[in-house]
Amino acid sequence: KRTFIDKPIAGSLSDAVAIFEVSQKYDVPVFSSSSLRYGKNTQAARHGALGKITFCEAGSPASIEKTHPDLFWYGIHGCESLFTVMGTGCQSVQRTTEDGLIVVTGKWEGDRTGVFRESKKYTGHAKGTSGEGPIGSYDGYRPLLVEIVKYFKTGEIPVQPEETLEIYAFMEAADESKRNDGAEVLIADVLAKARAQAKQRLQELGE
Repeated sequence: KRTFIDKPIAGSLSDAVAIFEVSQKYDVPVFSSSSLRYGKNTQAARHGALGKITFCEAGSPASIEKTHPDLFWYGIHGCESLFTVMGTGCQSVQRTTEDGLIVVTGKWEGDRTGVFRESKKYTGHAKGTSGEGPIGSYDGYRPLLVEIVKYFKTGEIPVQPEETLEIYAFMEAADESKRNDGAEVLIADVLAKARAQAKQRLQELGE
């Protein structure tokens, strides 16, 4: 059955990979999204209101749940806003702290930069070739719900698996950077490791 999985899609990047692998194997769509993806200013930036985005910073609360990587539980909201505006193409990640709060900086192809910043509010700012403006607002759950209903009626996925997986790779890479004292971590390395783990897990399950 086609499925929508509310955030977070899984408790690990490898489980997220496995979910999409099974979805592809059985040709049954699945998608996941935070409601923050559908904030009006975030969607406007995604669709070109500021031109090609060169820099974006998105903030959200980032309370931690011990069974999940740090950002999966609530930081996903700000990360979803960030990727909605920046799109895919993140190559590396570094995690630091400022005043005890999480800051994760991603380098995108084309010399573009995206930053997740732990914040008390849903907020953000983007700069593009045609101007700059706010992003990251929370405009309620209804805009996401509209997309969920469309998806169940049509089977057309509003958020592609590649983008969702890159968001979770970004968050997993942030944890890896933390474990390595703020070292730069390549998204490709994190995804390769997760794919190997997912393959082993699916083999154990007979998939």
